[in-house]
Order: sequence, then C-alpha cells, then structure tokens
Amino acid sequence: MLTEDQAAIDARHMEAALELARQAATLDEVPVGAVVVMDGEIVGRGCNQPISRSDPTAHAEIMALRDAATRQRNYRLPGATLYVTLEPCVMCAGAIMHARIARVVFGARDPKTGAAGSVVDMFAEDRLNHHAEVAGGVLAEASGALLSGFFAARRAKTAIA
Repeated sequence: MLTEDQAAIDARHMEAALELARQAATLDEVPVGAVVVMDGEIVGRGCNQPISRSDPTAHAEIMALRDAATRQRNYRLPGATLYVTLEPCVMCAGAIMHARIARVVFGARDPKTGAAGSVVDMFAEDRLNHHAEVAGGVLAEASGALLSGFFAARRAKTAIA
C-alpha cells in the first residue's frame, strides 16, 4: 500500500508524463509520455515519436530511457522509477528490465498490448532475471481521456476524408 506522500509524488511525476503525452499529440503521435526519476529528480523525458522519427522503437518509454541513460552516462538506471501514461508494451518492458529500472508506474491500462498485466505480465515472469515493482492506475482517467480523445479525433478526421 502506498503512503500518502508516495501517492502525491507519483501523481506529480505522472503529471509531467501527461504533459509530454500532450506534446506527442501535437506531433500527431499517439499521446503517450514518460519520465525517468532518480533521487526525486526527473533525469529523462520522452514522448511517442515513432511516426515523426520513422522509428518503430521510438515509444515514450524508450525515448525517456535513452534520455536518462545519456544524462546519467550509464545504460543501467538502478533505483530509478519510470512513469508512463500508458501500460508498457513487451518491447518497452524489455528495455525497462535491461535498464534495471526499480519501479514502473503507469496510468491507463492497455488491453491490446499491455505487458504489465493486461495481456501478459513481463515483470512477473520468474524466468527473467530482473523484476521491477509495478503500480498501475495513477491518473488513469486523465491518461485514458487523452488517448480516447486523440483516437476519436483521428476517427472523425478519417470519416470526413
């Protein structure tokens, strides 16, 4: 169970991830944002950019991990927490494990590709050598509304065209 203090810290960092998700939407990317936090400070930021970068790996989590690893001058980020507005996919879960992230906090669940319990739970797989603590549902309503609004606007655009 989270303490009140931890819940407030999680909400504050998830707000930063939501701001990055809004930036992704302005790029016409699926609005997902992520931040990496070490010792209470944001050390990495990322938003979805696979379309604009022509890079299928440019998910918000990967971009935030790259930013944090560059700033920390280390591809391992032990003790870090990754906050992301949408449940990580299998690719991102793998990168999170390789970076040795200690804790993953996500907003909305992803019933189609979620790898933190919705479809599979990579973080609970006993055969893997690293396991992050996972907390889902932090500002889930705001994260979900951002995604729903984005896809509704995209469908409306397609219907008009």
